[in-house]
Amino acid sequence: MAALVGWGAAALGLGHGPACAQAPAAYPNRPIKLVVGFPPGGGIDFTARAIQPALEAALGQPLVIDYKPGAGGVVAATELTRAAPDGYTLLVANTGPFAIAPYLQAKPPYDPLKQFTFVGQITEAGYIVATRADHPAADLRQFIDWARGQAGKGNFASGGPGSATHLNGELLNAVTGLDLLHVPYKGSAPAVTDLIGGQTHVLIDAGTVLVPHIKSGKLKALAVTGSRRDAILPDVPTVREQGFPGLESMGFQGLVGPVGLPASVVERLAAELRKALALSEVKARFASVGSEVQPRGPLEFSAYVKSEADRWADLIRKRKLQLD
Repeated sequence: MAALVGWGAAALGLGHGPACAQAPAAYPNRPIKLVVGFPPGGGIDFTARAIQPALEAALGQPLVIDYKPGAGGVVAATELTRAAPDGYTLLVANTGPFAIAPYLQAKPPYDPLKQFTFVGQITEAGYIVATRADHPAADLRQFIDWARGQAGKGNFASGGPGSATHLNGELLNAVTGLDLLHVPYKGSAPAVTDLIGGQTHVLIDAGTVLVPHIKSGKLKALAVTGSRRDAILPDVPTVREQGFPGLESMGFQGLVGPVGLPASVVERLAAELRKALALSEVKARFASVGSEVQPRGPLEFSAYVKSEADRWADLIRKRKLQLD
């Protein structure tokens, strides 16, 4: 019970840092900044734009998307820790900067479990293992065989050091015994461009990023990392089906604010987010790229982030990974 109470404090931004600010008389009464820690065109941008219209209608104020790319989302998350806890600066959080990147640094720039207010989860989805359309491998097993024959010249792309795409590549190395070279980019969009061009060999990323290019024939899906096949790619086998259950992984996206958000603001945002995610058009938009709406509330979302952080931190220790 004590642990649950602790998580309640963390999720609502209580019990850490300065005393909570008082809620505005009428929240919101001006535009809200929705921070995206990656360049336009990536999965986080897709999510921000998918929830933007419904939240604007519900809150009666514009949600202004503010791009703050850098360090796999860490720059934006770090800046959020310095924002006023008034509900007018929010961030679309995801796996990399909240469950991976801080644990790769000897001196983390922030504590993802203590320096933020968890508002609610938005999506949860497995990743897609993809390569260029003309790669000789037809599935993940064939790609691994191909990579073993490259005399150490194989590589994997990522959206940046400390991102989920980075750790998915490291997990691929750990599970299969490969030694693919990590080639980081400043976001998923440029990583996909070079994957299509053949400069890199594989990318394990979200459907929001990869499905349009798979459907257009520019990329090829080798496997999906979820526990079941993706409805949008029903012919693509899971990693478990191909003999690699250790490669199963899921990514999350959610809404967070600075620590200390007033409880009334958290409750309003969480309620409107849940309503937005229940809309058929919002569900359909996410489903079109193989992503599943997962409307966890503040307490559930914070607990889920902790469980994912524990999992990835274990891989980081085993692989002896460090960014600085």
